[in-house]
Amino acid sequence: MPAEDPYLWLEDVGGDDALAWVREHNARTTAALASSEGFETLRGQIKAALDSDARIPFVRRRGGFLYNYWQDAANPRGLWRRTTLESYRTEAPEWHVLLDVDALGAAEGENWVWKGAAVLRPDHRRALVELSRGGADAVVVREFDLEAREFVPDGFELPEAKGAVGWLDADRIYVGTDFGPGSLTSSGYPRVVKEWRRGTPLEQAATVYSGKVDDVWIRAFHDPTEGFERSLVRRGVTFYTAENFHRAADGELVRIEVPDDAEVDSHREWLLVTLRTAWTVGGTTHPAGALLVTRFDDFLAGGRDLTPLFTPDAHTSLSGHAWTRNHLIITTLHDVRTRMEVLTPGPDGWTRAPLAGVREFETADVVGTDPDEGDEYMIASGGFTEPTELRLGHVGGDVEVLKRAPAFFDAEGMVVEQHFATSDDGTRIPYFVVTPPGAEGGPTLLYAYGGFEVSLTPAYNTVAGLGWLSRGGTYVVANLRGGGEYGPEWHQSALRENRPRVYEDCAAVARDLVARGITTPERLGIRGGSNGGLLVGVMLTRYPELFGAIVCQVPLLDMKRYHLLLAGASWMAEYGDPDEPGDWEFLAEYSPYQNVRAGQPYPPTLFTTSTRDDRVHPGHARKMVARLRELGYDVPYHENIEGGHGGAADSEQSAFMWALAYTFLWNHLTK
Repeated sequence: MPAEDPYLWLEDVGGDDALAWVREHNARTTAALASSEGFETLRGQIKAALDSDARIPFVRRRGGFLYNYWQDAANPRGLWRRTTLESYRTEAPEWHVLLDVDALGAAEGENWVWKGAAVLRPDHRRALVELSRGGADAVVVREFDLEAREFVPDGFELPEAKGAVGWLDADRIYVGTDFGPGSLTSSGYPRVVKEWRRGTPLEQAATVYSGKVDDVWIRAFHDPTEGFERSLVRRGVTFYTAENFHRAADGELVRIEVPDDAEVDSHREWLLVTLRTAWTVGGTTHPAGALLVTRFDDFLAGGRDLTPLFTPDAHTSLSGHAWTRNHLIITTLHDVRTRMEVLTPGPDGWTRAPLAGVREFETADVVGTDPDEGDEYMIASGGFTEPTELRLGHVGGDVEVLKRAPAFFDAEGMVVEQHFATSDDGTRIPYFVVTPPGAEGGPTLLYAYGGFEVSLTPAYNTVAGLGWLSRGGTYVVANLRGGGEYGPEWHQSALRENRPRVYEDCAAVARDLVARGITTPERLGIRGGSNGGLLVGVMLTRYPELFGAIVCQVPLLDMKRYHLLLAGASWMAEYGDPDEPGDWEFLAEYSPYQNVRAGQPYPPTLFTTSTRDDRVHPGHARKMVARLRELGYDVPYHENIEGGHGGAADSEQSAFMWALAYTFLWNHLTK
């Protein structure tokens, strides 16, 4: 790379010259791929599946209603709606629409995208609705009346910002937003959190806590559970470290003295602590990945009697936990296979029992509980070839199937296997292979991520099923280091200067696929987005001989400037600080943008991103394509004008973007 980046102008997200460049490349890519045989058929199939009325309308209980956000062909931006459990059990529930996002956008002349709602507990009469322009992370906030089904005149309202809000009570909210110069961190998130009272100007909101400019974010939360009301303030120092405080009724903040990299959660009288590193407390050393419990008030008063509820081993890690009124459900991964247990406090300590019904090569997640009122829980489960099933249970009672998703592709005869590849340092890297009948040795698509403690588990992927498996392609999901599949140490082993371990793991899986005869390098493709886009960018520049085609989506690629772009500064705990010479030394070794070279055997690569992605800057993909084309590589590029970090704002856009990706891969891997 030249000492001075010649493509900085492409970082001007909405600049005329940059957008002209985008439109030119979009037109070229669309002309080349959208005219391919089968493109329109695939696009139509994907859109039909994304819009299908047969999909499961996943719900969240709030009081006596089940709430759902729903998008289909008639409502591309979606409906926020609710029903009762009795109605939901039927084949055709009676939904009551609360907010029509398409109608709202049309009335206001805005391209609104739904981003969620915080509902006031315990009466559930009001909500703080978040709406985004075009799918960006930045949102506007408006108070909504759930009974009148309309926005509250002169209610709580905030302009567009990357912020966070939550209810204290009916007349007070916690708010973090852009309060003006100096109120945001270098990552673009709130540095200040305030308590705002109804009927007063935002400028008069009382400051609860102010962090530092180089913090990641500051947030406040309130739990209104009767008898256990409490507020917590969290200062995110880095992506993985924080200081946690209890805010008393008089506003005093008391530090919750747990390790900075631990996560805390409270429920009624309990405090949960999830460890990322080992912690010696009360004369006992608890390992990284452990889950501990104690009584909240006792701990704040200085007590250190903590009970381990989960202790990891070499094969098993904690995946998540969820409270019901009287129980704790924990989900673990054993060699990336789901197990679930119910833990119950009693006079003689905590007892545990299995939560049955999770099948092999299937992932189960708790998608809803009723922690205020009862011991109801909802579990969604599915596998690579098994459509998702939604079950309702009560701890100690029966489990019923509420909904089953249809099969959107024919999985008859497909085989799911788990293999392990050996990375350069001897570490065993698990990966799953889904093979259609007769696909051995044929086109194969590898998907991986390898970062931020994200675990990739077996799941039903409608788009991959339609775009790849149903056409006879083999589909592979790799569990690289940097993820969370084996707990915090699996993630931490690939941070900063150890980042190349992720790329060595991915290369090892690619080689193992060939060694097993599953495919050949010419017929092996790889896809990744965001941090996974960085992964496949490194595969392009460092391991080009291993792949026949690459799709790189909403990627990080310029590791010299990533921390200066949008939310990039928040990820320095993951990658390092390019302004520190020692850090740049190891970042420079793999940063894709700086490692593009002329005359290399780079496989065909498609880059996609979104203009409205305000998390990972579209300049990464734009500049990489410009650099590659400068050196003579004919790489296609497509940038969706809307969509945020997800790349698309509705099913029409999603179907088009996915059809581009799978058509590109199929064209190049079946030559």
